[in-house]
Amino acid sequence: MTRPYLPLNALRAFEAAARHLSFTHAADELNVTQAAVSHQVKLLEERLGVALFKRLPRGLMITAEGEALLPVMRESFDRMANMLERLEGGRVRDILHVGAVGTFAVGWLLPRLAHFQARHPLIEVRISTHNNRVDMASEGLDYAIRFGDGAWHGLEAQRLFDAPLSPLCAPRLAETLKAPSDLFRHTLLRSYRESEWSHWFAAAGISRPPARPCGITFDSSLAMMEAAVQGAGVALAPPRMFARLLGSGQVVQPFDIHAALGSYWLTRLKSRKLSAAMATFANWLFEEVRLAYGSKA
Repeated sequence: MTRPYLPLNALRAFEAAARHLSFTHAADELNVTQAAVSHQVKLLEERLGVALFKRLPRGLMITAEGEALLPVMRESFDRMANMLERLEGGRVRDILHVGAVGTFAVGWLLPRLAHFQARHPLIEVRISTHNNRVDMASEGLDYAIRFGDGAWHGLEAQRLFDAPLSPLCAPRLAETLKAPSDLFRHTLLRSYRESEWSHWFAAAGISRPPARPCGITFDSSLAMMEAAVQGAGVALAPPRMFARLLGSGQVVQPFDIHAALGSYWLTRLKSRKLSAAMATFANWLFEEVRLAYGSKA
């Protein structure tokens, strides 16, 4: 099959301009002049016989025809870039993009990742962190590790392990805690999920706390635990994710009472074809879970 001539420079200029909705920003990315980007896009429009942008006094507005072309161009350039990266250094490498809740990434995955790299040196894992909100399609992720009940629209979810919550705090503060009700004298640190402390108090046998738990709210358990280390209050967090802090004595768990509100899950888009690298990573991840927790995951 003979392919028609592909105006790659023009297509690249269009794709960059469409992402930025600006010829100027596209020119900065491509290291050419604004006039050169505008000229290339105009040549492409003339070739196709359609307008790809509406030129506005401040920026660009992409047309319906441009919106139809953009995802094809984005995927094509991404695939070419990925393949070129894989071929660098004279060996074919697989690149795996994994998004993970920051708590899981720092507290569980990163300490074990060197084992994976040693066993699979031709698979390069690229980690990005999130606070449980992630758009896998737009971020180009192969996998995302999330906390919850496993029910996310359009995703296939495989349960890794439970991560029940328990109070964690600095040792000096823990000395004042003899019973769960003593917590009401302290600042209660929590995540954006408002009901967590209420669930924990219920598990502790306090079905109706004397006052609504209030304190500092964090969008990251990592930041919350740093506040707890510094003595700012009592955090409600999964001890499994902070084993190093517990082991070093920087924080302690004053009560052996837990509230099970969710699990960690390995998720991928149902539309995402399972690659060999993805299967290898998933198999390794579940093997690590079994080694760590056995049947108690």
